[in-house]
Amino acid sequence: MEKQGVVLFGTRASSDCTRVELALKLKGIPYEYVEEDLTNKSELLLHFNPFHKNVPVLVHKDKPITESLVILEYIDDCWNNAPKLLTEDPYEKARARSWANFYDQKLMPSTVPIIILNGKAQEAAKEEFSELLGVFEEGVEKDFPQKKSPFFNGDTLGFLDIVVGSSACNYKVFQEAIGVSIDLDKHPAFFSWVTALIDYPMMKETLPPHDTLVAKMRERFSLSLVFKSI
Repeated sequence: MEKQGVVLFGTRASSDCTRVELALKLKGIPYEYVEEDLTNKSELLLHFNPFHKNVPVLVHKDKPITESLVILEYIDDCWNNAPKLLTEDPYEKARARSWANFYDQKLMPSTVPIIILNGKAQEAAKEEFSELLGVFEEGVEKDFPQKKSPFFNGDTLGFLDIVVGSSACNYKVFQEAIGVSIDLDKHPAFFSWVTALIDYPMMKETLPPHDTLVAKMRERFSLSLVFKSI
């Protein structure tokens, strides 16, 4: 591993790792990709991320950066060429960070009860997810009224496009893997955004294959899905 180069330790089934790959590709940054088996983590991964012991880990000049949102900002700051992922406006940058955290810490975790619950409890979980998605959708529209269509950078992806697209573009995987559909028609602005992201060529080439993700999701939640079928 070259000390001056860029190396990404990741796994293809991780949306967090997809985020980092999208940012590197958008910036035109050459990098080496190292696929990690998280059931048998490599010594290098444990060396570079000894505390969390997870992916993604970006190694630049032999120095590790962890956590996907932090890595995205590091890439944008370190390689200051276009396209910029985040605006230079301090307030807009802060709001983008805030909504990215909301997406990761509130919205995405709210999908787990939909997977593991049944009946009325599952319906309640779906309703809670829909409410949180509404908050996210309306909040982003309010904070970024000048957002260019279809993406934050017009024809290319910005920070929130990458954060959302890396996972939301796989919504059909979620529905197929757990056998539950989520009514995105209630959120036309969000659904239109995701549809545009799915059609973006770099997103298509970077997202893992549909069937691979379905198998990984079923494997991850296999016990819960077995109990639901009983």
